[in-house]
Amino acid sequence: MSSAVESKYQPHDMQFRRLGPAGLKVSVFSLGGWLTYGKTQKGDPVKDCMQAAWDNGINFFDTAEVYANGECEVEMGRALKELAWPRDEYVLSTKVFFGTGRKEPNTRGLSKKHIVEGLKSSLKRLEQPYVDIVFAHRHDPDVPMKEIVEAFTQAINMNLAYYWGTSEWSAQQIQEANEIAEKYHLIAPIAEQPQYNAFHRERFEAEYAPLYEKFQYGTTIWSPLASGILTGKYDNGIPEDSRFATNKDFFGDKAEELKKPEGQAKLEKVRKLGKIAERLGGNTAQLALAWAAKNPNVSTVILGATKPQQVHENCKALKLMEKLTPEVMEEIEKILDNKPKSQL
Repeated sequence: MSSAVESKYQPHDMQFRRLGPAGLKVSVFSLGGWLTYGKTQKGDPVKDCMQAAWDNGINFFDTAEVYANGECEVEMGRALKELAWPRDEYVLSTKVFFGTGRKEPNTRGLSKKHIVEGLKSSLKRLEQPYVDIVFAHRHDPDVPMKEIVEAFTQAINMNLAYYWGTSEWSAQQIQEANEIAEKYHLIAPIAEQPQYNAFHRERFEAEYAPLYEKFQYGTTIWSPLASGILTGKYDNGIPEDSRFATNKDFFGDKAEELKKPEGQAKLEKVRKLGKIAERLGGNTAQLALAWAAKNPNVSTVILGATKPQQVHENCKALKLMEKLTPEVMEEIEKILDNKPKSQL
């Protein structure tokens, strides 16, 4: 390559998908900082995980203003600065809504003031001139939808972001945002960031189905391993280094729920999935990730990792995707026995 063009990126075996109706291409697996970076992980471990993602061909990195009250953005921003990748070779997203724990009422929510100023604050913490995508981290019932769409349009026109999206919005709210964008010649959202995994399917597969059809809406899914349940590590209790143990304030009674009959039934399904994974030459987590990525309406699967080795292991799910034939998918469906009713 010409010395006039700087490049540090190699795609390796990674697959890429368009993010919704946009021309933007994102790696089918990506890396996010929720619950880890800026909280339990700081400094070199963050950079090492991001480098491991890069070494596997991942080009998309996700954070939010609320993660560790802004510290996640600081840590990921510092890592990006030290790694010194060309800015046009990676895709970066953040999210505004929850704020960073300050008490002044305009430092959270989706007013035009917070969308624009909150995003400016995020960029300062990230030490970035812009993000590729900014998400509305939740819907805000206190703000008219027109103001929300106008504010994200303004943020894009100010070159603070290239695109905007939604996170955990209802299909009806996303539909309304698109209709307002069309009516007033504003910029429509391109993607939703929802929870999606083998145990959490209803909203993604049923409620959002018309959005994929009508708007080619994209998705950047979180919790593909159901907070670790789909790794098999909870089969024999709660490990000390697990999310249920280190984030009790967020997960609350989830550990206790696993001891109840319904929780035990889930763990039994995980054990059966583990046998399929073994047969295909992978582990339970890789199978769960491959299963999620196999859905054509998933643009990217956001991975969480505290160690580089986790990133390398999770990216092996790419190889398993090829082995998920219609027959294997049907076998998994029988074990899960939870297909949304509208799809039956």
